[in-house]
Amino acid sequence: MLNILFSAKPTAWEEYRDHLTGAFEAASLNANLSRDHDPATVDYIIFVPNGPVTDFAPYTKTKAVMSLWAGVETVVSNQTLTQPLLRMVDPGLTNGMVEWVVGHTMRHHLGMDDHIHCQDGVWRDTVYPPFAAQRPVTILGIGALGAACGQALVQLGFPVTGWSRSPKTVEGITCLSGKDELKEALTDASMVILLLPNTPQTRNILNAETLDLLADGAFVINPGRGPLINDDALLSALASGKVRHATLDVFHVEPLPAEHPYWAHPNVTVTPHIASTTRPDSAAKVIVQQILRGEAGEPFLHAVDRQAGY
Repeated sequence: MLNILFSAKPTAWEEYRDHLTGAFEAASLNANLSRDHDPATVDYIIFVPNGPVTDFAPYTKTKAVMSLWAGVETVVSNQTLTQPLLRMVDPGLTNGMVEWVVGHTMRHHLGMDDHIHCQDGVWRDTVYPPFAAQRPVTILGIGALGAACGQALVQLGFPVTGWSRSPKTVEGITCLSGKDELKEALTDASMVILLLPNTPQTRNILNAETLDLLADGAFVINPGRGPLINDDALLSALASGKVRHATLDVFHVEPLPAEHPYWAHPNVTVTPHIASTTRPDSAAKVIVQQILRGEAGEPFLHAVDRQAGY
């Protein structure tokens, strides 16, 4: 019998309990899933950073801590966490992000807002938008989510450049990496999409200097992490017209304070961190896969590099 601790808020327990139990049964895993195991007996922890477990030292038998979130920046520096920490890479999470990113990319590409917000009885003949092939897109961060979003945009005809801290190869995407190639990745981009993790090296990666590299009237889409953007620099770029519109799903402080200038800005769309969320049914299958690998002595998938921070 494997003792599996579910460390998250009660609302998450209600969402995940039946899906996890069903997935364990389908895989013939003899698992005792609970929110209240003796730490010394726990084999695996299913973990959310805002859950009750913050001290991992008592969990001496635990083989892995499996996050239900893709982001691990709030726990990766926890000095008591010596067990393998696994990021959630979930097909449902990926598909949701692809749909959100493609939806907002097409919204800006086609100029849909001009029609949605101008239902005033005036017939306006507008210039047709460029074809997708004439709208270069840069994605900062081409891990599992960024690569999937980039390939979906490539299928629609957009030329996509992906940038990451370390070299990557993704079919259909021009891949650049490292500090020296960041300028090349952003220069003349008409659309920039941020899907980087939040680390000391990525914070404020969009700042006054890097925003100035974009094509005039560029669009910024951020479903990644709020600290990737310097807010003052983005507001200045919006004021000058360098950036035409920013669609932002994540922020330095969440919920975004009611007095924040983004809320009332005519060229900013605020969405409340809903670009994509982990889906309990598909995430439960990922959890089972990780446990089966652990019990078979195989390497875990998507283990976090503590030094890199993701």
